[in-house]
Amino acid sequence: MAKRGRREYDRDDDVDSDDDWEDPEPPDYDDDEEPCIPCPYCQREILEESERCPYCEHYLSREDAPPARKPLWLVVGVIACLYVVYRWIVPR
Repeated sequence: MAKRGRREYDRDDDVDSDDDWEDPEPPDYDDDEEPCIPCPYCQREILEESERCPYCEHYLSREDAPPARKPLWLVVGVIACLYVVYRWIVPR
């Protein structure tokens, strides 16, 4: 027998007959899927355990959302109070 490269093939083994072929059943994903809920903002289906919607980027609850920034008037007020205290304590 002559060598045909790295492998030797028998021509009859390479041909699949139609009667031997069976269509595999599609996998049943219903048992493995995690429960989904609609996003309250964009109404797309997301995982129930998600903290944030991957589509619209909104947090689903206030507990999961990062803390909000302090209002600007509060920051300016605190700085003004500290300046008044500084000017009162430090003599000219």
